[in-house]
Amino acid sequence: MRGYNSLVQSALQKMSKAASPQIVVAFLGLIGLLGGVAAQSPDTHQHSFSGAEHWAHVFDDPKRDAWQKPHEVIEALALKPDAVIADIGAGTGYFAVRFANMVPKGRVYGVDIEPDMVKYLAERAKREKRNNIVAVTGAPDDPRLPEKVDLILMVDVFHHIDERERYFRKLRQSLKPGARIAIIDFRLDSPEGPPKAARVASERVIAELKGAGYTLAREHSFLPHQYFLVFAAQGNPS
Repeated sequence: MRGYNSLVQSALQKMSKAASPQIVVAFLGLIGLLGGVAAQSPDTHQHSFSGAEHWAHVFDDPKRDAWQKPHEVIEALALKPDAVIADIGAGTGYFAVRFANMVPKGRVYGVDIEPDMVKYLAERAKREKRNNIVAVTGAPDDPRLPEKVDLILMVDVFHHIDERERYFRKLRQSLKPGARIAIIDFRLDSPEGPPKAARVASERVIAELKGAGYTLAREHSFLPHQYFLVFAAQGNPS
């Protein structure tokens, strides 16, 4: 199994050959700040994610599948073919593209606040003829979803969001009846991921979402390094 730290080392080797020194330096600085969360971050702290082609070597490395288990994650979410999904912090589309395959009659909004990532995902969707993917430029305090959704996914994103209670209260406006929010992030004891000081314990996530008006609907434990929590809005009928 190859973890996030190994993916970073591989990306550095590739970038040292192909990228400018400025990009490599930026990459090193970002890794120090973000660790494993860079792969799916909406980046509310305004780190630069320009150079999406280079980031794709990290985010979309097939060897990430061994520990991220994207197929198992999507199966666990039991999506309908016409579901409308928002992948907040979509990056280069690691999950968004997979969702698009699973909801042929639905839509997938890949949200990111970094323009280069949004452009990359839009071009990737067009190149791969995934007409049900829509790349969306979000804001740090608002994903700017164009319609209500059945599912919101946040992978390695939660701790980058400022004023989380207000953010998630506002997010309720973007949920259909019965909609869910799935949060995946690195556990405190994981050998992979961002610096431990940057992580948020699953218990704190549950408490903060409760304060914002959500209840824990399901918890999955099959990911080796991350918790996987699924929430429903209180008073949002199924």
